[in-house]
Amino acid sequence: MKTDKHSCASIPKVMTIAGSDSGGGAGIQADLKVITALGGYGMTVVTAITAQNTQGVTNIQDIHVDIVEAQIEAVISDIGVDVVKIGMLSSPEIVSVVAKVLRRYEIKQIILDPVLRATSGASLGGDDTAQAMIEDLFPLATLITPNLDEASLLLGREVAQVEDFQSAAEELMDMGVKAVLIKGGHLAGSPKELTDYLMWQSENIIQAKAFNHRRVKTPNTHGTGCTLSSAIATYLAYGYDLSESVSKAIDYVQDCLDSGRFLSIGGGVGPLWHMHHFYRIDDQEETND
Repeated sequence: MKTDKHSCASIPKVMTIAGSDSGGGAGIQADLKVITALGGYGMTVVTAITAQNTQGVTNIQDIHVDIVEAQIEAVISDIGVDVVKIGMLSSPEIVSVVAKVLRRYEIKQIILDPVLRATSGASLGGDDTAQAMIEDLFPLATLITPNLDEASLLLGREVAQVEDFQSAAEELMDMGVKAVLIKGGHLAGSPKELTDYLMWQSENIIQAKAFNHRRVKTPNTHGTGCTLSSAIATYLAYGYDLSESVSKAIDYVQDCLDSGRFLSIGGGVGPLWHMHHFYRIDDQEETND
């Protein structure tokens, strides 16, 4: 980012609309870590408060829709926003109000991570919420980033193999989204290489690209989806195009996973290490092995 030394500095502004993770590994907390680590300015709209840790979600309290709307209004009317990242929206009513306000302000760049189920398996939004996303947010989204479970839920059929990715992406595009990234992190069988599949429309031409990357052997994967979508949003806010933003975000997540392999936080699925640019814990740990 280049600025004149005599001018006021401007940094990418990214607003995350998502649930709070009390354990700090996913949701709003992870989003803010990512945006900050990548040099952006993060703003938050909390849609739900979850009681969770590395072992799972124990309780969820939705935020009243009026408060959700007021948070979005407060941020956009004063600070403004370059890109919006949307995560956990646990009810059709919250989906509706988020779509209404973003439409009112004509927000152009929206990354939708359709968070419908936690890593632990806990439901974070049912079929009615998924349908509301399809109707209200798909037409607004620049990109949606479902994992295999979420793609299966949205399509009403199983998406489980790399061979399914193209047809799944095509069907999701037919639902009205401009671009879709199918995330392959949940592929069965623990393959050594994973594939994420991006399909997007550019000037009425459908394009597609597969991103192949190695599977990192680590117990610490909590918040991977939140981290990826927030990184994509931040890179878009810097001005990178969609394909570049996805590529750079995947690389960032790989580094988060690599650097977080040695973390010991909680007794379950631990978090990534978002701050590896500033402090790498693995170098110190590896010398002790």
